[in-house]
Amino acid sequence: MTTNNWLEKDKKQLHPVYHPKSHANALVIERGEGVWLYTVDGKKILDGMAGLWNVNVGYGREELAKVAYDQMKSLAFTSNFSGMTNLPSIQLAEKLAGFAYEGLNTTLFVSGGSEANDSAFKTARYYWKRKGKPTKYKVIARKGSYHGVTLAATFATGLEKYHTMFGPAMDGFVHIPAPNPYRYEGQLKGDENIGQAAARSLEEAILRENPDTVAAFIAEPVMGVGGVIIPPDDYFPLVRAICDKYEILFIADEVITGFGRTGEWFGLKHWNVKPDILSFAKAITSGYAQLGGIQISDTLRDAIETATEPEAFMHGYTYSGHAMSCAVGLKNLEIMEKENYPQRAKELGKRLLEGLQTLKEFSFVGDVRGLGLVCGVEIVSDKESKNPDPAMTMKIFKAAQERGLRTRPLGNTLAFSPPLSINEEEVDEIVKRLGAAMDGI
Repeated sequence: MTTNNWLEKDKKQLHPVYHPKSHANALVIERGEGVWLYTVDGKKILDGMAGLWNVNVGYGREELAKVAYDQMKSLAFTSNFSGMTNLPSIQLAEKLAGFAYEGLNTTLFVSGGSEANDSAFKTARYYWKRKGKPTKYKVIARKGSYHGVTLAATFATGLEKYHTMFGPAMDGFVHIPAPNPYRYEGQLKGDENIGQAAARSLEEAILRENPDTVAAFIAEPVMGVGGVIIPPDDYFPLVRAICDKYEILFIADEVITGFGRTGEWFGLKHWNVKPDILSFAKAITSGYAQLGGIQISDTLRDAIETATEPEAFMHGYTYSGHAMSCAVGLKNLEIMEKENYPQRAKELGKRLLEGLQTLKEFSFVGDVRGLGLVCGVEIVSDKESKNPDPAMTMKIFKAAQERGLRTRPLGNTLAFSPPLSINEEEVDEIVKRLGAAMDGI
């Protein structure tokens, strides 16, 4: 069958964040190997996005397929609701205890990042009710942030395009300026730097809303969908101090940054900051099975453990602790540890960033930034005004795809997040193909 035949049949399914115009010439992927994708019409594409930021170990890892097969043969699924459990979920929870941050020893498993963040919001509300402070329910997030597409996660997300057709907005979500070093939206006072100003905006929002109404602050260590924004080094330590000062829980959305992507196992480790709740998904299985979760501090766990029956933690999903997914997660972590993926991300990310920096010679490349193997190339109409140019960004995206390179256009930023299994030659190929695309515009 031809690509057009497959795309005609594909009209029977509704795709995520869908518009027919953007899906008209979709790639129909048949298989993957390493960092490469192969379409039904024979095209070979270097996947510069690791699927959707998540295929860290690359495509075609037989050991993950085998462990999924073996686990499905013995026990694919059983309920993990109160009164029942399974071996892979026990083993993975034990592996993750303290793995990300000391003091985060308890995991609730879910199916993905949106469920993880919804679980984080509910856990924060639950905790404050258990502490006798039921008015603390609001969540402060950042403009440009992305936290998922369930109803609560949608309105925690700081990107208006995700809100427009799903309003009215849910009550309780407040947005403040993001710590964007290239184009900070807030105001600087005196001799403040951007990290200090962005942190101050959090404190001002807490005071404006009243600390007795604010349950949590949520942040991605590196903002992904909002344009690959890396904060100044002083930002997160200041944020942690502010949260502590006003008794606000700090939720780290590490759905993209978790499990080696930034050159550390988890993103906040770059700034020696520990959250109260950690959301994860994506790379826990490298996309080979659906799995996500939250990890909570021992303090939050104690609030759940000491609750009376009427105050039970009435939250969870059918697929929480899914046996096959947890077995894949365990094996995936074993691979990433054995092949030292955080170090690979650090070394090859440096190579990728240096290569992308050479593209600043083009008049429309305003900024190039990255941390580990997640990078962004921001496209502008001219470097002096820094005016965003989404139309040019889309032209470059399409030109790169024609040259066998997959990136992701995020407004006026091209994102790169290749598998951590990528090698030096393939890193250089990303830069070469992107440069050729830009040169041909």
